[in-house]
Amino acid sequence: MNDAATYHPQPNERGEPVLISRPSLPTAVAAWLAPSQLATVIPLGALPPALNGVPFAPWLDVPATNAEWAGVAGQADIAEPAFALPPSKSPAAGVVVVEDDGRVWAVSPSNRFGGYDATFPKGRVDPGVNLQATAIREAFEESGLRVQILAHLVDCARTLTYTRFYLARRVGGNPALMGWESQAVHLVPQARLSTLLCNANDRVVIDALVRSLSGKQ
Repeated sequence: MNDAATYHPQPNERGEPVLISRPSLPTAVAAWLAPSQLATVIPLGALPPALNGVPFAPWLDVPATNAEWAGVAGQADIAEPAFALPPSKSPAAGVVVVEDDGRVWAVSPSNRFGGYDATFPKGRVDPGVNLQATAIREAFEESGLRVQILAHLVDCARTLTYTRFYLARRVGGNPALMGWESQAVHLVPQARLSTLLCNANDRVVIDALVRSLSGKQ
């Protein structure tokens, strides 16, 4: 390996090293404590010990199987519309995590996978795992966060999937321990979401978030 190259500290699902061709740059630790600022952490980067009263701490008893994920804590008994999966799409779920200071969590896929500079955590449904559990799993795998589902947000067609997004809050985890699929995790002021998450697929999610937070459904 080239010592000058940057590799993700976690290997991919095949156990292979993941080369980050254009590494993201972290912000100063102080940015995490300023609600008006964008904050960014890279894998194993520096963070304050806690934010808004919730520690940044590893999730120690992470589910290891689909059956364990199916029963994961953090799911909610909420009203949800029927999930009308189009025949040409795969089912997926994602999560929009709003911090208590009003900022929103986002991830930068490693090497701009899928053409995304930054986006919301999301992924395809595995056998036996429901939509809420999928969203919680994807939040952890892509951002290192442990989240609690609060409400249904929006269903939308993406390039290959039909994805249900939930609104959620952070209850634990550590974004510096993001999985290999992400090369940075961000905490974004709402006014900057459309600038940072500039892929057209995320526009409908941001619009739904704005309506939800303003009380307009």
